[in-house]
Amino acid sequence: MKDITPLTEGWKLRYDDALLPAEVPGCVHTDLLAADVIPDPFLDRNETEVAWVGRRAWTYLTDVSHESAHERTDLVFDGLDTAARITFDGRELGATRNMHRAYRFDATGLTGRLKVRFASAYEEAEAVRALTGDRPNVYPEPFQYIRKMACSFGWDWGPTLVTAGIWRPVRLEHWSTARLASVRPLVTVDGATGTVEVRLRVERTASGAGTELRARATAAGAEAEVRFEGDEAVLRLTADRPRLWWPRGYGDQPLYDLDVTLLDASGPLDTWHRRIGFRTVEVDRTPDEHGTGFTLVVNGVRVFARGVNWIPDDVFPSRVTPERYRTRLRQAADANVDLVRIWGGGIYEDEAFYDACDELGLMVWQDFLFACAAYPEEQPLRGEVEAEARDNVVRLMPHPSLVLWNGNNENLWGFRDWDWEEPLAGDSWGEGYYLGVLPRIVAELDPTRAYTAGSPWSGSWDHHPNDPRHGTYHSWEVWNRQDYAEYRADVPRFVSEFGWQAPPAMATLRRALPGEEPAADSPGMLHHQKAEDGNGKLDRGVARHFAPPEGDFDRWHYLTQLLQARAVATGIEHWRSHWPVCAGTVVWQLNDCWPVSSWAAIDGDGRLKPLHHELRRVYADRLLTLHPDGEGDGVVLAVINQSATPWRTEVTLSRTGADGASTGRGVQEVTVAARSVVRLPVPAALVPAGSTTEFLVADAEGLRATWFPVPDKEFGYLEPSFDVTVEPARDGGGNVRVVVNAHTLVRDLLLQADRLGPGAAADRGLVTLLPGEQAVIGITGCGDVTADDVRSALFCVGTK
Repeated sequence: MKDITPLTEGWKLRYDDALLPAEVPGCVHTDLLAADVIPDPFLDRNETEVAWVGRRAWTYLTDVSHESAHERTDLVFDGLDTAARITFDGRELGATRNMHRAYRFDATGLTGRLKVRFASAYEEAEAVRALTGDRPNVYPEPFQYIRKMACSFGWDWGPTLVTAGIWRPVRLEHWSTARLASVRPLVTVDGATGTVEVRLRVERTASGAGTELRARATAAGAEAEVRFEGDEAVLRLTADRPRLWWPRGYGDQPLYDLDVTLLDASGPLDTWHRRIGFRTVEVDRTPDEHGTGFTLVVNGVRVFARGVNWIPDDVFPSRVTPERYRTRLRQAADANVDLVRIWGGGIYEDEAFYDACDELGLMVWQDFLFACAAYPEEQPLRGEVEAEARDNVVRLMPHPSLVLWNGNNENLWGFRDWDWEEPLAGDSWGEGYYLGVLPRIVAELDPTRAYTAGSPWSGSWDHHPNDPRHGTYHSWEVWNRQDYAEYRADVPRFVSEFGWQAPPAMATLRRALPGEEPAADSPGMLHHQKAEDGNGKLDRGVARHFAPPEGDFDRWHYLTQLLQARAVATGIEHWRSHWPVCAGTVVWQLNDCWPVSSWAAIDGDGRLKPLHHELRRVYADRLLTLHPDGEGDGVVLAVINQSATPWRTEVTLSRTGADGASTGRGVQEVTVAARSVVRLPVPAALVPAGSTTEFLVADAEGLRATWFPVPDKEFGYLEPSFDVTVEPARDGGGNVRVVVNAHTLVRDLLLQADRLGPGAAADRGLVTLLPGEQAVIGITGCGDVTADDVRSALFCVGTK
């Protein structure tokens, strides 16, 4: 039976003449940080002080002693970042140039000193550029010339921290006769029958070349066995009435153990284990009167995808533990998210990510790793791209949460719109990957899943790549140049990126900028704002709705976070109300990789922004929205029901004055079928068209929507008045309940709990209260606080 020797201990990092302790898995930056050689690049402006790290060569070494009676010993690296040469016992075993692949070297009989020497990623990228010629990209860094996490070279939300190191586990595998080289389970469902077709490939030693082997597979109470003499075999298991895996909100997520054993006459040689789920998934791209659809269909049910985009959760990915993955994905599920898109400038994530998605019912849209650049298709990149794709398709295909492979992020759009087409005339730029290599590999290895060439992509060159009427669409003009109300200007078929920026929580800023009093334009704040004209866009967004909070950073911080939540909610409410024409929204973005002003709902320290709480509201199964009818001063009430049962409810519509008094009232009885939307015109008598003193409120079963006809700066708010009391939480765990009783209209009340203590968190975000209404906010981790403490952390619209 194969046995394994982990190689995680005893590693050193050569730094000049010193040997520093090294952690494997890990990277150069984290080892230098642990040895106090560099300052924390996440703090202040230290990022610039450690730029030299990415431009040097680095060597990791350890002494390996092992004994084995097996015929063969392989040295296996699950991930090397990136351009490396491996020497063992004085013998060079090989070289690597791809962070996204696993590597295996024959190390039979070798012992002693193991060295891994990493060239600078810049050096490798420039050498490849010299071979392939120059190509355009959106950043002045050479990330498209090396198969490495692109965003380690910096992005409009990320630092430039170009890593190197043994970033995933390394081990020795000892085996005889044969081993399982790859296992591909093709899981399908037809009626009440589930099928698992297990395709396996073996590698043999010289003595095992003619040996008859057996393979046995078990799953869901079924078993199959096959005898074979070659290097490949197929086993077919049939499960009667397996329970189906569903996205969260649509059903349960049953998982079944799939075990494969390789044997010869003497007994087991190797084993393989994964969990699988039975479900069908397809993308309906049928043309219709609106254009070309893009609708996920799971187990025959059409799904409005409630999605978020995912970036690496740390610019040093080896620091992301299984527990951290689960925490972040649990936060996504808590926001009623059911789809996570892994963006193409990052990494193929660790198994722990996909395991958590399997269990939580989070569908995974997996990009292949190409983003915002023209990628050469010549060698040495072409061979690396194909090997990388094969590696990761085979590794990830057992996961039922994986529903879609996507060829790239924005490169097809970039070719058409970003002044690439003319300078690239006659040169390769990636199209051959997205429309040739990658769909061919998916069709060959994983035909159970759909593939799309890019995001955005209209389905063919017959339409503009980012045409909202066809396929997937990225909406960035609104954030870059317009007011968020412009999200209502069209109804795309599937919005796979859109978003609005905001700074991180105050406690995150204070940790990241020690000694600096934060201001919108303070040196540290500007360094932790990577977007082009990011603060200018934030300020213009505020100015469209509010009087600029001159010199009042606390107010600026609140208003920018408020506008982020409002903007994203405006888009989602509008697009959800047009289901099934629009079949999904994927917010940019869920998470951050360091403390930064960005589009994230969860900041770099893991704190929830108001946007996260707003996502929980607008992604709930049941939602009320009010928005203009697009034809005049009329307002539409949309009643959205994404649950599996009909919703019969009464919606109370109230035309309300700034003082909170009702000036008109009506009730709409509404029945909404399962997975459906009802859109109703609001009676003209209840619409406060153009009013600066009246607004509209819709209430039903604890849900509320409001419609203000003018920007906040034009509305005649009364000075907000409310009482605050603090009482112990009922759980008795030292947490508290904050009770707010409103005496006036209190719009978009927000308790920034982290101002009470860095570990404090609130269980709700923005809330609008009418006179006489009450809000209860639970706070954990705050310790002893008074009502005055809490009041200092409360913000709302209308205060001066």
